[in-house]
Amino acid sequence: MAKAKKVVLAYSGGLDTSIILKWLQTEKGAEVVTFTADLGQGEELGPARRKAEMMGIKEIHIEDLREEFVRDFVFPMFRMNALYEGQYLLGTSIARPLIAKRLVEIAEESGADAIAHGATGKGNDQVRFELAAYALNPDIKVIAPWREWSFKSRTDLLDFAEKNQIPVPKDKRGEAPFSVDANLLHSSSEGKVLEDPWEEAPAYVFQRTVSPEDAPDKPTYVEIEFKGGDPVAIDGKAMSPATLLTKLNELGRINGIGRLDLVENRFVGMKSRGIYETPGGTILYQAHRAIESLTLDREAAHLKDSLMPRYAELVYYGFWFAPERLMLQALVDRSQEKVEGSVRLKLYKGSATVVGRKSPMSLYSNALVTFEDDRGAYDQKDAEGFIRLNGLRLRTLAARERNS
Repeated sequence: MAKAKKVVLAYSGGLDTSIILKWLQTEKGAEVVTFTADLGQGEELGPARRKAEMMGIKEIHIEDLREEFVRDFVFPMFRMNALYEGQYLLGTSIARPLIAKRLVEIAEESGADAIAHGATGKGNDQVRFELAAYALNPDIKVIAPWREWSFKSRTDLLDFAEKNQIPVPKDKRGEAPFSVDANLLHSSSEGKVLEDPWEEAPAYVFQRTVSPEDAPDKPTYVEIEFKGGDPVAIDGKAMSPATLLTKLNELGRINGIGRLDLVENRFVGMKSRGIYETPGGTILYQAHRAIESLTLDREAAHLKDSLMPRYAELVYYGFWFAPERLMLQALVDRSQEKVEGSVRLKLYKGSATVVGRKSPMSLYSNALVTFEDDRGAYDQKDAEGFIRLNGLRLRTLAARERNS
């Protein structure tokens, strides 16, 4: 059990982290510093400051990290087209290393000897927070109250809250229907009404997107411009990373794009069912693959695709700051130097379909692929030798089988 005199707490202002704050004060006897990150979750952060002040906190850090989040974490990950288990765009996973990074930095700045988080002992986030923290400061102490305290139920938490005069919203006195995590890239919902993977998720679970059935009957067209593998403009208008993703989120929201109902394998060993909404990220993923289709050499593209599952696992498991992820990132970033141009997409009732792409760095050649007169750009007779050489081993194998 970690002991600490001064602790930096990842604080949302919600009931759970408010209980943790008071528990650190009363049970650990620690001075608490709070850190609240604005990652585009869409909530007003003023109440978090007021609640921390009400609970006697002197050092309160509330930071707008949206641009850093998208520029230094989301965009590098999207250069790899990372999908965990072939579907999940890693919206929760990619936020944790940035939060951990700031926790460690604030601890150093404020002279704290520990950090604390509100992740439970059953989930992935405890691993992500702590692996990132240890990678950045090997001597940091980490306090994980859900693995330490004696509370056994929601009732125990509510009793502690009332005993310590922690405001309990009335809608929290019963069991919450599901839990939600959100940032600028996505929202995720899991637990309670979603625990039976056979039951369709209720409509009220979805918060970032309209139902595809209710989306407009007329399609929306959008053009995304890329430079160095990153999106830099929408419909000809240059935008900062966070502003651009916000715009894509809005386009995706109104067209019902980016919903995912997934049963995934957690790093800690269990399966869980989650509902994810990644409207802007889904559009961006399709667009990035499209611009790569024009500008990446075949073998470079195939090598990237073969390494993608490993990269996605590293992000999902919490190894963002590990040397193997950094090595893969260097490879990916090298591949993106000529990935530039524009992609046009059609957004319609839950789908984001690529309908056009162009690039000054294109490897696509009309002269080579045309069915019309190619004027000597490609001699079709050359294919005969190519096929015979590639078929040699197959013919050898077939001959052996025929004679055995």
